[in-house]
Amino acid sequence: MKIVHIITGLGDGGAEGVLFRLCKYDLKKEHIVISLKNEGKYGLLLKEKGINVICLDMNFGKVRVKDFLKLFRLLKKLKPDTIQTWMYHADFFGGIVSRFAGFKNIFWNIRHTTLEPEESKKSTRLVVKLCARLSRVIPKGIICCGEEVLRVHSELGYNKSKMKIICNGYDISLFKPSIKLRLFFRKEFDLNSKTLVLGMVGRFHPQKNHLGLLKALSIVKKCFKDFKFLLVGRDLNHNNLILVNEIKNQNLESNIVLINKRSDIPAVMNAIDINVLSSSSGEGFPNVLAEAMACGIPCVTTNIGDASLIVGHTGWVSPPKDSIALANSIIKAIKEKNRDKKLWSLRKQKCRNRIIENFSLDKMIKNYHSVWGEKFFK
Repeated sequence: MKIVHIITGLGDGGAEGVLFRLCKYDLKKEHIVISLKNEGKYGLLLKEKGINVICLDMNFGKVRVKDFLKLFRLLKKLKPDTIQTWMYHADFFGGIVSRFAGFKNIFWNIRHTTLEPEESKKSTRLVVKLCARLSRVIPKGIICCGEEVLRVHSELGYNKSKMKIICNGYDISLFKPSIKLRLFFRKEFDLNSKTLVLGMVGRFHPQKNHLGLLKALSIVKKCFKDFKFLLVGRDLNHNNLILVNEIKNQNLESNIVLINKRSDIPAVMNAIDINVLSSSSGEGFPNVLAEAMACGIPCVTTNIGDASLIVGHTGWVSPPKDSIALANSIIKAIKEKNRDKKLWSLRKQKCRNRIIENFSLDKMIKNYHSVWGEKFFK
């Protein structure tokens, strides 16, 4: 079976990462990836694995007729058995062109939950509304990365009868506990083995709610002064004046370590003691939680997307946009870590076991095969 994936872009994002893992580890199907934009981070990685990647270099601010024709001709040439689109713009644009090209085995993929007006583009919200109407006629099936994603989009008007949940799968041979990685990363940033280190991985964006996180950490500091918090992701550096000023306002200069974007995420996860996610919206199935847990790192998270489903009873969940509640959860986690080493060690093992048992790569790939094989959509 030849699968053609159409994705909005191949930058450093959750959907892109899942697509990469699916293509890399699925050896039973032929995968071809079409990026409507450029090859980004994952385009290069896919090519290294021998996956055919085609970039259309589209400008969504000015979509032209020739862009439609280019994709139309490309699909006609490739003759895929199944077309799998990823993210809203690819669902919309790729879905319409695929239908006009005569293909019926079209599957959409939804990765987001809520789209708050103040945190998402007006054009994206418009595309979502259009997709909701087209969901009855274009896709054979709609894959959602979590339960909350399905619930939210069915309420937005998507055809619920076509929707199927496939949770993300993770490479537990890559994301695993490693003393070597822990010590190496800590040494790079002059953090000794006894320092209490917390962290969050995610680009600077309103949906990640970094400013709310800093407010929570200022409360945590009243109970625990000696901790370090690693902020890892795009634009998390000293050139970000909004972030730097808020760090000063919250009196956290001695606690926050701005690391910017990193590619060695398994090392980051191993270096920290507690992983925190402060997102206020947008998350469908937060990869950073599962990646941390696979490394045996307990998580404190806001109740966004399927975060509570991922964490289960292994971590702490607080309401989104509530800095006081988030701070209290972090304080509880630190107190347990300091109070009972055996209990903390058990919690760390439970974190990894939960990912192995519920979110394996094999399980994700088998579920995609089932969907593409029309076992769920007839």
